[in-house]
Amino acid sequence: MEYESVLIVKPEVFIYKIPPRASNRGYRAADWNLKEPTWTGRMRLVAKGTACILKLEDKASGALFANCPIDTYPGVAIEAVSDSSRYFVIRVQDDNGRSAFLGLGFGDRSDSFDLNVALQDHFKWVKNQEQIEKEKTEPKQELDLGFKEGETIKINMRITKKDGSDGPSRTGKNKGNSGVLPPPPGGLGKIAPPPAAAASPGATVRTSPGVSPAHRPSGGGSEWTDYASAGGNQGQQNSANANWVQF
Repeated sequence: MEYESVLIVKPEVFIYKIPPRASNRGYRAADWNLKEPTWTGRMRLVAKGTACILKLEDKASGALFANCPIDTYPGVAIEAVSDSSRYFVIRVQDDNGRSAFLGLGFGDRSDSFDLNVALQDHFKWVKNQEQIEKEKTEPKQELDLGFKEGETIKINMRITKKDGSDGPSRTGKNKGNSGVLPPPPGGLGKIAPPPAAAASPGATVRTSPGVSPAHRPSGGGSEWTDYASAGGNQGQQNSANANWVQF
């Protein structure tokens, strides 16, 4: 069940009898006898669903004077005059379907502006409703991701060698530079031995069997500690281990 909603109410409007349209230039309010309106009363603009009706009613009793069904705006049912923003031409209809054109006027321009806005808002809402219903009935179009005729695609590929390094660029830039640093000179994992230090006379140095004399420390250096004199047990150390050599 659809309910009737009131879009706008104006407590005082003026209705005029108008002469037939003389040409295609539109209606002119100046051609009416504006000082002597035919009827004065209340105007209500109501909506029932998508239908819109302008009702002219008596101020005191609310009795209906005339109905003006409006199917679109601007349109034949209600049309603004060419020489004023306060006046319109409306098409009223009775229950038998007979129609007549009357002049509608407002005492203030703000009242006519309110009528314009109310009509525009209503028919904008009607248009949105029609679009929603249309989308419900129409099947949704599936997104086509296939290639069109003559359409190509370009792929940028980065080739990796078996050793994990990147291959040369497809554009030929940075040739010969793979980004890997060369190994240090002398081989990987080799550390140079410290320089041989000279041992002082009388120092005892422990050497392992099989070590060539060329790798034994030479005597005469002051940096070697005299192990024979440490603790006063030189004789016991020499007799206990034959691997200690006296220089």
